[in-house]
Amino acid sequence: MKQVVQNYKTGKIKLEEVSPPFCKSGGIIVRNICSAVSVGTERLMIDMAKKSLLSKALARPDLVRLAYQKALKEGFISVFKEAMNRLDESIPMGYSSSGEVVEIGEGVEGFKVGDRVVCAGAGFAVHAEYIWVPDNLCNKFSDELDFESASFGMIGAIAVNGIRKANLSFGENVAVLGLGLIGLITVQILKSYGCRVVGIDIDESKVKLAEELKVDLGLNADDDDILSKVENFTQNNGFDAVIITAASNDVKPVRLAEDISRKKGRIVLVGVADLKLTRKIFWEKELSFIVSRAAGVENDYPPEISRWTQKKNIEHFIDLLVKKKVKMDKLITHYFEIEEALKCYEMILKKKKTHIGVAFRYDNNLKINNEEKETKVVFFRKSSNSQISASNVGFIGGGNFSKNILLPALGKIHKINLVGIATTKGISSQQVGKKFGFNYCSSDYKDILYDKSIGSVIISTPHNLHSKMVIDALEAGKNVFVEKPLCININELKQIVKIFSRSGQRLMVGFNRRFSSLAMQAKSCWEKRNTALMMNYRVNAGNVADGHWVNNVEISGGRIIGEVCHFVDFFQFITDAYPQKIYLESIGGHLGKYNESDNVCLTMCFSDGSVGTIIYTTKGTRAFSRERVEIFSEDSVVTIEDFKKLTIVRGNKKKQIVKLSQDLGYINELNYFFDSGIFEQEKLFKQYLYTTLTTFKALDSLKIGNCVKIELEEILKK
Repeated sequence: MKQVVQNYKTGKIKLEEVSPPFCKSGGIIVRNICSAVSVGTERLMIDMAKKSLLSKALARPDLVRLAYQKALKEGFISVFKEAMNRLDESIPMGYSSSGEVVEIGEGVEGFKVGDRVVCAGAGFAVHAEYIWVPDNLCNKFSDELDFESASFGMIGAIAVNGIRKANLSFGENVAVLGLGLIGLITVQILKSYGCRVVGIDIDESKVKLAEELKVDLGLNADDDDILSKVENFTQNNGFDAVIITAASNDVKPVRLAEDISRKKGRIVLVGVADLKLTRKIFWEKELSFIVSRAAGVENDYPPEISRWTQKKNIEHFIDLLVKKKVKMDKLITHYFEIEEALKCYEMILKKKKTHIGVAFRYDNNLKINNEEKETKVVFFRKSSNSQISASNVGFIGGGNFSKNILLPALGKIHKINLVGIATTKGISSQQVGKKFGFNYCSSDYKDILYDKSIGSVIISTPHNLHSKMVIDALEAGKNVFVEKPLCININELKQIVKIFSRSGQRLMVGFNRRFSSLAMQAKSCWEKRNTALMMNYRVNAGNVADGHWVNNVEISGGRIIGEVCHFVDFFQFITDAYPQKIYLESIGGHLGKYNESDNVCLTMCFSDGSVGTIIYTTKGTRAFSRERVEIFSEDSVVTIEDFKKLTIVRGNKKKQIVKLSQDLGYINELNYFFDSGIFEQEKLFKQYLYTTLTTFKALDSLKIGNCVKIELEEILKK
């Protein structure tokens, strides 16, 4: 299918041929019939992407600080490469469209195939022939409304949300600064609400269009007598509210808003402007200023919690369109077929024609039903080896960890062939596939499993998908490398045990730290020990922003299952022993922004008598080191700091090994998976079971407030 994307490194717009999206749970596949081009927003995106690396850095000093802190811990070279990888990405364009439902994901209710829907959201309602959209970002509409007008649903909802932030009542005087698409929609909505409206712009043609749309007064912002005209209109009081819908880096829109507001007036910024407010005017008039965030909150909360969410604002805008309170026919000035996308952006960037509303139309007969799986595969080149081989690799997943860590490490493994890659989004699978040299890409992971030439599959997806994909890959006769965790609940673990026991395939979990050269040197210090070890692993994990998938327990399994498993496995590696019991304690009192399992102390006893403690906290700062390991035994101490520095102290002798960058063992673990002459499958699998079961029992310990035994028979019994 065709999709419009932008390279963030260069700003170049492309029309790519990519795989249709995979229908994930929680959302629907929509065949786009029309998608709206947000001219101002998309032009700003392109202008930003065209800036130099220095200019981009100056525009986001917050990200530069984070990168610097990360570089201090992980090494400047690796962090620089990661930053360049992120810049060299294809960004989907568009965020508002309309179309028909063609497939419904698991867990979705209220939609059926054939429904006419408005779709919203950056990264979802994009300029593409087919899109996958979460169900909470879709609104149904009837055939009373045309697809062209409906495609502007998200843009209209942005106008609705900006008006709500102005906290208006009937009959108030409102000025709209900036008569572009959102401004002209705002004018019409305000008139339908019974407000007296003045539209202001520097473009006289847009002022005249506002007058055609029945604005009470149209003004040119460059008129010398604009203030006197405002005084006449408002009877020398000023506007009750000023809504800025202009997109400008100039301070003029804000200055004008300050001048024409009444005392205790409200200024709402919907567009873009320089936010250098004049304190004297704000103090004298006691003005209020608010920045309106898009179309409202994305989660569709019940009315008693949030009366107007994004979904409800879109629904309201659709209702205004159906009732002809807002008319789009005079605002949509240009249509382009999706094949003409590059002409569209040339017009926008070079301003060849006066344009306001711009939309893409789609005339596509591509079918993506389950019987036509070949439509989801895009070939870059044909495979030179059609015979099944463990060295023929299929990759499932394409997130930041895959792109910045795992795939670059995979590229350094000799004697393997990168055959196919699958991600749920066609554009990401195409970009990653081309960049890392795969033969083809797909948006359906089963295409990797159906490929009879692929002998090894690497799974690097959200945690809740690991179990199903591991089982599917094993049953397809593939060797499997899956990123941690192996699974996120005990029923999944039991099923994996059942399938693995009869598969005869190689299975490895991405517990990479045990393959670090520093870890292996640390372990060698106790090859002939005859006493137990005392071990401490401190993890300064850092807080994760609200809304990140890590905080969604249904997806990640939580931080103990999803990340602490790393450190449990590390202790098993160091001791060559199995955990026998565990006690977990969380911080008490008022937790504030933290979850119960975000800040914990775990104590484990091992079968050889060793004791290990893991202190895992999200309360620290990223400026401090992330991980520190301390191991004590027989008049000796070994420490590992962020897997960059190893310190060995024996008696009065001290030895240090310092790396220029982190050695977390990714290349060594992949080499072991593909090239190991002696692959200790039985031992490894038993350790994976213990590690995974230990994290489950850790949560049990937290729940009951006591020590819990770890007994493998629980999952091995039939």
